[in-house]
Amino acid sequence: MTTLGTRLHTMFKGRLVGKDAGGRSYYESRKLNRLGGGEQRRERWVIYNKGDDPSVVPPEWWVWLHHGADAPLPASKRHPWQTEYHANPTGTATAYHPQGSDYAGGKRAKATGDYESWSPGE
Repeated sequence: MTTLGTRLHTMFKGRLVGKDAGGRSYYESRKLNRLGGGEQRRERWVIYNKGDDPSVVPPEWWVWLHHGADAPLPASKRHPWQTEYHANPTGTATAYHPQGSDYAGGKRAKATGDYESWSPGE
């Protein structure tokens, strides 16, 4: 959720550059900011939808946000091997569980190595 301070900063100092398919808005500062060493560049930021987290920013916008490109790559320029983003399912019901995991039934083939478990009474 966008704070009042972010909204005011965006209103007075930002220029809308574009929106992605998920409805997130991308802004750039109107004035150049001085960095160390005399370099100057514009500040860039994104306004997320409610509940979004930064990992949902598409790659073409991520590169633009981090000053890797002067303009975001248009969706029409994507390569066939570039797939749509899918959130990391760790901790959810759709997460990967290897064979033998308690979440996948807990049954696996017996180990064939020379391992013998230790018991405290031995």
